[in-house]
Amino acid sequence: MIWVFGYGSLMWRPGFEYAERRPATLRGYRRAFCRYSLRHRGTEESPGLVVGLVAGESCRGYAFRVAEEKRREVLEYLDDREGAGYFRRCLPLEVERNGKCSVEEAWVYLPDEAHRTHIKAIEPERMVRLIATGRGKSGTAHDYLIALIGVLEGLGRPDPELIEVLRAVERFKRGGSGADPRGPAARAVNGVPQ
Repeated sequence: MIWVFGYGSLMWRPGFEYAERRPATLRGYRRAFCRYSLRHRGTEESPGLVVGLVAGESCRGYAFRVAEEKRREVLEYLDDREGAGYFRRCLPLEVERNGKCSVEEAWVYLPDEAHRTHIKAIEPERMVRLIATGRGKSGTAHDYLIALIGVLEGLGRPDPELIEVLRAVERFKRGGSGADPRGPAARAVNGVPQ
């Protein structure tokens, strides 16, 4: 058996067959808006914005256990889905089962900082605009943010800063100015604390 860690859209749309899904925590990383999406939530002409992982305290998500006979098929699918802007690494993951935690080795997709889709820093207004306008083959960056908030709430970890980003995106879409550079959306630019 192998495990795969989902911290973004894999949490609600894995797209592969799995034997088990469990809440899990990855230590040493946190979610951050650090990836332009040029395929799934945006295009080359109109990029979207999605989360990746950067150094930090921890990140909550879901661990998916995959049967050994499906290993190659699932990893090939995920390598294609995640694209050239990520690399796959095996890391220790705290998987929750029946109120207890076990440490399992899991495949995690980390952003390639040398790839052109990686963002080290972005202004709050640009972040809001990319989320508000990005649309790709898997839907909008706005819907991605809504789904991410919903999944984290389902995990018992509602994220107030993500909710503030969503409010800023919705203001922008209504014709408002978007992000307040002094507010939580600005603090979420370089990472979403977990």
